[in-house]
Amino acid sequence: MTSYTGDVSPGGDPQTRTLSTLAITKVAVDDKMSNNCYLLRCTESGEQLLVDAADSPDVLLPLLKGGGLATVVTTHQHWDHHRALAAVVEATGAEHFAGAPDADAIEEQTGVEAARRLEHGDIVRVGRVDLDVIAIAGHTPGSVCLLHRDSDGVPHLFTGDSLFPGGVGSTFGDADAFELLIDQVEERIFGLLPDETHFYPGHGKDGLLGQEREHLPEWRARKW
Repeated sequence: MTSYTGDVSPGGDPQTRTLSTLAITKVAVDDKMSNNCYLLRCTESGEQLLVDAADSPDVLLPLLKGGGLATVVTTHQHWDHHRALAAVVEATGAEHFAGAPDADAIEEQTGVEAARRLEHGDIVRVGRVDLDVIAIAGHTPGSVCLLHRDSDGVPHLFTGDSLFPGGVGSTFGDADAFELLIDQVEERIFGLLPDETHFYPGHGKDGLLGQEREHLPEWRARKW
């Protein structure tokens, strides 16, 4: 079995990191966009949650152990993060959750209604595991991150396109949106979570907050 590195590519094998109460399976889809999708499974109950049904249901659905999926959480409204949402929900009967400000746009694009509109501070459950919702506006109005605090004390954070190794997500030249994004990333992520926090972005490799923290002033100064 390949040890977990977080370095996956479209067409390649998924990788799984197993924590004390949660198994995280990461897979990349679509050669052009190389989106990351994360299947989270409660190791005690077996219940499963998918972070971003980005593309390729033929890749995502076989990952499901036992074929069941309780929830799909879409991190934000951009088209490349929900192209497989309708197919996955139809195949599994899973409920769809999304950040409240983005939920209508996702429904318009996919035809899938949000069973739950997430707000900052909400809790999403997968089996017996709680995931804290951290709303981070800027990349889109309703982007959400999901935080798992493992029993060993190390947090694991799914950031969508709000935070990557090397910087925050794009705000497409909107200076006000960038200021909002960098402020909320600094306050709600770096201001509350320790350096050993692992984070899992919507594209590319994973990161550690401690490796990024010193660069926050640089990101703010360059304005991207």
